[in-house]
Parts: sequence; C-alpha cells; structure tokens
Amino acid sequence: MGQSTSKPSPPRSSADRGILASVVASFLFAGVYFVTPMLAPASAESLWGVRNLVTIPLIIVTLAALRQLRLFREIAQRIKAKPVLLLPIVACGFIVSAQLWLFTWAPLNGRGLQVALGYFLLPLVLVLVGRILYRDQLLWWHWLAATVAAIGVVFELFRVGSVSWETMLVALGYPVYFVLRRAIGTNHLGGMLWEFLALSPIALLFVARELVQGDALQANPSLLWFAPLFGLWSGVALICYLLASRFLSISVFGLMSYLEPALLVVASILIGERITRGEWPMYIAVWGAVALLAIGGTAQLIHAARSRHLPGTASDDSPPAAG
Repeated sequence: MGQSTSKPSPPRSSADRGILASVVASFLFAGVYFVTPMLAPASAESLWGVRNLVTIPLIIVTLAALRQLRLFREIAQRIKAKPVLLLPIVACGFIVSAQLWLFTWAPLNGRGLQVALGYFLLPLVLVLVGRILYRDQLLWWHWLAATVAAIGVVFELFRVGSVSWETMLVALGYPVYFVLRRAIGTNHLGGMLWEFLALSPIALLFVARELVQGDALQANPSLLWFAPLFGLWSGVALICYLLASRFLSISVFGLMSYLEPALLVVASILIGERITRGEWPMYIAVWGAVALLAIGGTAQLIHAARSRHLPGTASDDSPPAAG
C-alpha cells in the first residue's frame, strides 16, 4: 500500500466482468432497499443476522462453483502461521456488517436520504483513494463524470448544511474496508467468508433473540420465509459487489458505484418518498454522471471487442490505455 510503484490496470476481460458484476449488484441492492419495509416489524439487527447467516453457505457454494475454496484455506494457513491476522479480518467483518446493518436500518427508520447521500459521496472518496494510494489512471470521461457528480454533491452539502453520521459511515467506512482488505491480501470471496464467519456468533445471537421474543413473527408471519429469501437476495448482491471491487481498479469501481444510489432514488420513489425541489440539482447531476459512465463504458467495450478481432492489436489481457 505504501509503495511508490504504480498499480497496473486490470486486463480488459477482468474489467468487463467487473462492470457486469457492479451493474448487477446495484440493481440487486436497489431491490433490497425496496422490499425492506415489507419486513417490518423485524429489527434491523435481526435482519442483519439473517443476512450474515444465509450469506455464509452462499459464499461457500460460490467458491466451490468457481473452484476457489483454496482461497479460504490459504487464509487459514496464514492465520495459523500469524494469528494476529485475525484482528484485521475481524475489523473488516465489523465494518462490512455495520454497512449491511445501516442499509436495512435506514429504510425502517426514515433515514434513507442520509444513507443515500453517503452513497453519492462514496465514489468520490474512492476516486481520491485510488489516485493517492494506488496511482489509478482514469480516462477523460471518468474525470468528466466525477466532476459532474461532485458538483451535484457539493451543492447538496451546502443546501443541507451538515453531514450526518449515517452519511459519514457510508462515505468513509467502505473505503477503509476496501483498502484494509487489499493491504492484508484478503480482497476476494475467501476473505469475505472469513469476515462473515468471524461475526456469525453475534448474528446468531440477534436471530435467536428475535425468535425467542416472537413479536415480529406474530405481527408478520411471512417473515418465516421472506427473511431467509431476503438474506439470500442480499447475499448475492454483496458477492457481486465484492467481485466488482476485485476486478476493477478502485477508482473505476468507485465511479461505477454511482449507479446504486441512482437506483435507490427510484426505489425510494416507488415506496412513497418524493424528491423535493431543492434536491433536484443533485439528482440531475448524479444521473448525468451515470449517463456519462454508461455511454463511455459502452463505447470502451465496443472498442475493446473490435480490437480483439483486428490483426496485430493487443491481446485481451493487455491493460487499457491511460486517459
């Protein structure tokens, strides 16, 4: 992390997979946000516990399907040789668990706008982190999209007049999480499995407490099947999200993350929230940035596909040109 050498850009094929995983994750997370109010009166803590416990076997199945269970075993060997490695792994588990809890807690408690603002700020923070720590190189349309979105976000910050703890947790928590995972070499599904296993006792405690009390199940019997399905859905979304973080440079990954808060706006409108007149400038700027990313990304993919079919061009594994 502290080296002066530049981090090479990922191969085109990896970038293509990262873009697809990021888009799928954004749509799935928007769906999670939309259905969360249907899970009331279950607590956000118990729903996080369900998500944690259901995601563990899902990660195992995914690792087995990808023939990457060795990633989990490699970390086990590293922990055996250096037990102190458990500390940053547990720290990563707490950070990602806090994000998953907040994502469920916010729509249940009327704090969705504060969380959405955090997701608008997150890509800008990731771009800054990528440039400072990893010397990421961006194409011109990446810079244009970041500038347009930054204008909207800065306008919103001045309009609101303050930054809530929910906003800061999202905007600063995820960058710390991604940087820490890369620093300790657990930036893959095997690392995520260790993170979820580390927090599973707490998750089991929250779920058991909800079942023993039984108030939520009595008020909403569909929770018995809906909550596990909710956990499975959100688990797939999280896996896609972390796959995208692995395949993409941290700056491009951050810019792709603009799609998620834009879709959260759609989900919020569908569940009854409305955009006020003062909020429109920010949303227009962010949607403009998303449009720039979509157009630029599509053009890049078309160019890459054509280049692979031309004689004498770089192979599919060659890094993209710097912008």
